[in-house]
Order: sequence, then structure tokens, then C-alpha cells
Amino acid sequence: MTDLTHHDFALEPDDGERLSNLAGPFDENLRQVELRLGIEIANRGNVFRVTGSEHAVKLGERVLRDLYAATEHEVLSGAQVNLRLSESGIDALDARAAEGAQDVAIKTKRGTIRGRGANQQRYLHAIATNDVNFGVGPAGTGKTYLAVAMAVDALNDNRVQRLILVRPAVEAGEKLGFLPGDLTQKVDPYLRPLYDALYEMLGIEKVGKLIERNVIEIAPLAYMRGRTLNDAFVILDEAQNTTVEQMKMFLTRIGFGSVAVVTGDMTQNDLPRHVKSGLRDAIEVLRDVDGVSFTFFTARDVVRHPLVQRIVRAYEQREATAESLASKATRADEG
Repeated sequence: MTDLTHHDFALEPDDGERLSNLAGPFDENLRQVELRLGIEIANRGNVFRVTGSEHAVKLGERVLRDLYAATEHEVLSGAQVNLRLSESGIDALDARAAEGAQDVAIKTKRGTIRGRGANQQRYLHAIATNDVNFGVGPAGTGKTYLAVAMAVDALNDNRVQRLILVRPAVEAGEKLGFLPGDLTQKVDPYLRPLYDALYEMLGIEKVGKLIERNVIEIAPLAYMRGRTLNDAFVILDEAQNTTVEQMKMFLTRIGFGSVAVVTGDMTQNDLPRHVKSGLRDAIEVLRDVDGVSFTFFTARDVVRHPLVQRIVRAYEQREATAESLASKATRADEG
């Protein structure tokens, strides 16, 4: 049973200009709150719904109310949102996430793989104990890599007979028909992250043989229609680019003895703006369904090279300094 909850609330007064300020350009401020807290935010006007773990939902409402109050006097920037999130008690949220996290060890050709941090550990445990699993969050959090690791482990232990890798063919506005080559050649570039993980865990030669024997199958999402997948480990990657109908079609393909893992990053949606993401819709519809797990990764789960962390901090510091100088200049002009 998923431990997700949701809460609806209204931000008063209902002011379109302030609500736009809160959301930021292309909802960037809301997406930053989602990533940092591991929640999903949806709204119609001034009525908001926050979905996530119970504590994260409460913290999310508090942050949104705090940010909305600030919109009365200032234009919110990414740096200001980041600062208020840091002051919100997010460290306590991380500590709560660590409680009860269970260790799952996966033995591969390259050694033993374990979850780094509470969210990765919870994710691996969820996949081991549920038939349908969602891993949602930014790139670099390990959601796809760990799913492949669990799939390889299940294949090696004969718990499943096939590994099926699926991805919607929507990338930067391009469709498969515009690409040269046969079906495999068209789909391969989109599945490169999955191939890389397989090569690391099984070796290039073995992966090639398993593909030849159809034990490992690569397919675009559209080719799942009409099939029933029994005794298979199925990974749907980049699920934010599915439509509502495609997501429903995929999830209803799951047969007996199968495990499905759906991964995606809501901030990297390549669908047309008027098309609702099937991943976001599934989070809303399936949050209370037994046998379905949700793991929300946050920006804090990204495993970065120490130098990259220092680079990110340097850019954030410059942005905060620029915001401070701009604010002082504005006050001086008003004076």
C-alpha cells in the first residue's frame, strides 16, 4: 500500500497576478518546490492540491503559503524560493525519510549495488515488494539505473523470464518516423541510458546474446498495445512523455508474475503544453491502489561529483548576490 496522501487548500486572496508570481515563469517556482520536497503540486486558480508523504505534504503547504504571502510585496525569483525552502525544515524531512529505510543488496557482474540514501533504499525495497512501482524525480537520482539493477537481479534468479525496456518516442519534438533506419535503430538512441546500465551489469556480449534470444526486448511504447506481459520485468522510462491514454494502456498490459517500474522526471516534459502527462495523471489516480508504490526523489538525492556540487553552489551564490544588489538598488531608487 502506498503511503501517499494529498491535501487541498486555497490561497487567499484569489489574485491572478500574485498566483502567477508564485508559480514563476513556466511554473518554475512550483517545480523547484516539488523537486526539493519530493511532492506533486497541482492547482486550479487559487485552489492547490499537494501529493506526497504526509510530512512532505504538510511542509509543502506551509512553504506555498509562506511564498504566497511574500508575493504581496516582492517578485519571487528562483534564488528566493531556494532560500525559503532551505529555511523550511527540509533537513528534518530527510531525517524522516531515512526512518525505516530497508537495505536491499543487488549482486551484479561489477559488484554489489545498494541504495545511496533513504530514498534509494526505499525505492529498492518498494520494487522488491510491489508489482507496479513509480520512481519520480530529477535526472541523476538513480531511478532508472536502480530499476535496471533490480530487473537484472530478477532475471538472474529466474524470477522473471524476460526483461522489456519501453520508452515513449517523444524527444524534443521529434517522432520515430523522421529518423533513418529500421525499428531497432530508431529506438536505440532513446534507450541509451538503459543499454549503458545493462552493459555495466551484464557485459556487452551477454546483453547482445540476450537481445538476440528475445530475453531482453527493446520496444517503443506504441508497440505494447494489445499485448499481455506475463513473467516479465518491464521498465517504462521517461514516462512524463506518455499521454493519459498511453499510461493506462501500458499499466493494463501487466500480467501474472510480472513487475513494472515506471520512471520519469516531470520537469522534462516534451509533450505539447495542452496535453496532460500520463505520469502526473497516474500519480493522482493510483495513489491509494494496493500493490502500487510511489517513490519521489528530490534534488537532494542527485549523486554529483564533488566539483559539480561546488560549481552549483557558486552559481547559486552569484544569483543570490545579484538578487540582493538588485533589491538594494530598487529601494534606493524608491527612496
